[in-house]
Amino acid sequence: MARPEPTVGATAEASWIVEETDLASRLSDGHAGSFPPVFSTARMVALMELAAARVLSPILAPGEVSVGVLVNVTHTAATPPGARVRATARFLGQEQKFYAFEVVALDEAGEIGRGAHRRAIVESERLVRGARKRAGFAL
Repeated sequence: MARPEPTVGATAEASWIVEETDLASRLSDGHAGSFPPVFSTARMVALMELAAARVLSPILAPGEVSVGVLVNVTHTAATPPGARVRATARFLGQEQKFYAFEVVALDEAGEIGRGAHRRAIVESERLVRGARKRAGFAL
């Protein structure tokens, strides 16, 4: 049976308030002085991924999860701690086994980043089993 697909153009959002742990300067204690105390690109990408995952959530079968497989974004504006950031993911369609999204992140002052994101749907147990094998853990 074919899996249902989200409607092209379907969107979902994710948001949070930027905390100290979200700052670029907090990513590595050893490099804190070389990274600025603003919302990190890594956390922006995580927020974008969360928004895209929310688009796919309704079509997941029991035991399945969606995982990010490609991120190509630009981070164009700095956001200070305490600001609310929001990411929106818009479903563009399916490309083979991948689900394609346009992702945009904003803070109260406007756009802070945008790009392309791809996700795949996988069986959760299989994913964890594969990760354990890579790490050399016995199952």
